[in-house]
Amino acid sequence: MLKARVITALALLALLLPSLFFLPQAGWALLMAAVVGIAAWEWGGLLGWAEGSRRWLGAGVAAACGLLSWLDPLALGIGGFVPGAAWVWAAYAASALLWGLVVPFWLRAKWRLSGAPGLLVGAVLLLPTWLAMVQLRALGAEALLAVLAVVWMADIAAYFSGRAFGRRKLAPNISPGKTWEGAVGAVLGVLAYGFAVPVLAGVELLPPQLWGLLLLLVTAVSIIGDLLESMLKRQAGIKDSSNILPGHGGVLDRVDSLTSTLPFAALLWLVFLGGAG
Repeated sequence: MLKARVITALALLALLLPSLFFLPQAGWALLMAAVVGIAAWEWGGLLGWAEGSRRWLGAGVAAACGLLSWLDPLALGIGGFVPGAAWVWAAYAASALLWGLVVPFWLRAKWRLSGAPGLLVGAVLLLPTWLAMVQLRALGAEALLAVLAVVWMADIAAYFSGRAFGRRKLAPNISPGKTWEGAVGAVLGVLAYGFAVPVLAGVELLPPQLWGLLLLLVTAVSIIGDLLESMLKRQAGIKDSSNILPGHGGVLDRVDSLTSTLPFAALLWLVFLGGAG
């Protein structure tokens, strides 16, 4: 298992890092469309769909992303960058409403998805994630990596603090391994990272109090995204969303926190850092 994980991780790095830094923006948008299409195929599996329907769903979502790239390239940083289009705001607002208002009740009630509601939720999960991956990369590969590092820091800090101090279960019926101590560790790790990076870069993005509050919100959204996929997999009776990434499971297993965090980070960028201009 460890060997498979290492080989897969190295293969992914060999594909994604050169693409992130050197692929033209249009190519990056299409590559991310393919990734999100695979995630949509996995989403169909979580909904209990047959393989044929899952493939159509994955192809349809990838095609929708490609169509958006063609219809409004400027919103995606292709041939210029005008990020604040009305549909962009709508996509991020829908994502924020889902994660901020719907998912907390969903986790508590443990609703089961199927049919049209399942399709709608999948669209709100995946399309804004693709949009954020493309728009944040248009600011520069470093900008996207900085946002991704917030999620990685939260995961790493939660893991080690949970292993060292974890006693009280965060959501035992959803993800028994997660603890409140791990969540606190995630918050502290993200705060340390979030305040260190601007200092090292010599910039002040926002007033410290507001910046700290936003980092707390991003961490909370990251944890909620992780919990949602854990619950959906438990309801579907599966360990991983697929086995397309040997040793790692599926695409959704790798981007569970990103589906909540990336659109939220992109929305904050539009609101607070002049992205609408």
